Formats: sequence, structure tokens, C-alpha cells
Amino acid sequence: MSREINVESLTDRDLLSLVVGKLAARRLYSGSITALFDEGAGRSKHRLRLFAARELMKRALEETLRDGPVLSSSNAVRDYLRIHFMAQEYESFVVLFLDSRNCLIAAEDLFRGTVDQTVVFPREIVKRALYWNAVAIIVAHNHPSGSAAPSLRDRYLMRALDEVLQLVQLRVLDHFIVAGNVVLSAAAQTE
Repeated sequence: MSREINVESLTDRDLLSLVVGKLAARRLYSGSITALFDEGAGRSKHRLRLFAARELMKRALEETLRDGPVLSSSNAVRDYLRIHFMAQEYESFVVLFLDSRNCLIAAEDLFRGTVDQTVVFPREIVKRALYWNAVAIIVAHNHPSGSAAPSLRDRYLMRALDEVLQLVQLRVLDHFIVAGNVVLSAAAQTE
């Protein structure tokens, strides 16, 4: 008979030991869960298990976003983005393509930049939106610096994207900035 485990009461290292075993958890864990998902870290079989666990979580959250309107599950969007950008040391730009019911069709990492900027081409977003037959999108990018505050460049990009995408009747529902565990919504800022 298996007993149920209250995972909320476990420490990070205890949780990790459930995934990779006690000895590996002791070797891998050094006080930060995020560091375990660092792309620059070694690829031991235990790290591969952690990457697999991370990918499974992303896929489970994607399923949630496909099953109903993303606006009714904003926490799932935020969780998905947190996991997607976890431990990324460079900026990247993600687009969530949505159907007429605002359910997720696809999520794509379209642009990759440097440590402090990403060049975004609205034309490419339009191409992918037409490919997916999307009627709305949610865009997101990360700030590896740790500050979720939008830069002047971010504000300009948001305005430019809105203008360009309106021309092809594609709605931008939100623009998220992710910095560590902080997920800032541009839509929430303007309300």
C-alpha cells in the first residue's frame, strides 16, 4: 500500500530526490532549483531527467491552454512562461498563437538575442500567425537581468506590434515580460 506524500511540505532537495534519487539530489542541489535547469550545466543522466520533468510540465500547461480560453487561465500562461524562460541567460521572444476562442494553437520561440536585447521582426510574426491561422496572439520575452520593468525599447516594440498586427486583423492580447519568477503583464499595467 503506497502512502500519499504531501509534496508542499517537502524541501526543494527532498522533492529533487524523488525525481533523481537521494545521492544525486545531494550532488546536484546547491541551494537553487533554478540553477539545476541552467542550459550551461552538464548533461548527466540526472540533469536530463530534470530537463524531461521541466518539458513535461511545459507540455501539461500547454494542454491546459489548448483546452480553454487562455484569458480564463492567466495563471497557466504565467506558469508556462516562467518554466519556458527558466534559467535562460539570453533574451528570447515567444509567441502564443490563439484561435477564435482564444485557445492555444501553438507556442513558438521566434527570436533569440543576447543577454540584454532581442531583435523582433513583426513580418515574421505575421507569417507564423498566418501559417497557424491564428486570430490573436500573446507575446512574451524575458529579461535575464532580473528586472521585469519594461524598457523604452520594450514599450516601442509593443506599440509597433499592435499597429502592424492590426493591419492583418491579428489581435495582441498581452505582452508579458518574464524576469526570474516575476511575470509582468502589459495589459494589467494599462488597466
